[in-house]
Amino acid sequence: MAGEVVVDALPYFDRGYDEPGVREAALSLVEEETRRYRPTKNYLEYLPAPSYNAFETEIMKNEFERMQARLPMEMLSMKRYELPQPSAGKMTDISAWTECVDNSQAQLEHQALRILNLELMADNGSNAWKQYNTILVQMMENAQKHLQDLRKQIQEINWRRKSEQTEAGNKLKELEDSWVGLVSKNYEIERACVELEKEVTSIEQKKAKVKLHVLGLKIFFLF
Repeated sequence: MAGEVVVDALPYFDRGYDEPGVREAALSLVEEETRRYRPTKNYLEYLPAPSYNAFETEIMKNEFERMQARLPMEMLSMKRYELPQPSAGKMTDISAWTECVDNSQAQLEHQALRILNLELMADNGSNAWKQYNTILVQMMENAQKHLQDLRKQIQEINWRRKSEQTEAGNKLKELEDSWVGLVSKNYEIERACVELEKEVTSIEQKKAKVKLHVLGLKIFFLF
């Protein structure tokens, strides 16, 4: 793949990181690489524009406007709980009194319903809360189990990486030792060859001298 970077480091096997100058050299490489960065004015320009009002409701908008205008908060209206009597001009009006009585009965029924809800909550609320707590405990246990599984997977991956890197490091060391041995043998062979060439040259020179000496003797005896 284009642009693929092959990392040849074996952190579980490599040594020498604590030697003097190694850390400084690594920091200088990082600093040199950071100089080649081309920062943009807006590094988030590829993202869509954020919508800060996406989750605002009408109530929230009105409340924000009130806070921005520094207006006081509206008090809770208790009008629905009031039982007003007919006005002074309708004190003798039966229909007005009938409306007041209907209103009082509605308010009474509403309060009775609230009391009933409170009684039901007192009887069943604790059980519902216990069930809710049980569900929360189950969710927490499932999350903890999932976390333990992830940690176990991470540990297995690290152990596998360590095993693979240690095995690869030992293999590299064997190959390096073999390479050093072969280079040493080649050097010894080259030295032996040089010595043999010198010896052969010396022998040839001696043979040449002997031939010249013999030739000189022949010429001497001929004359």
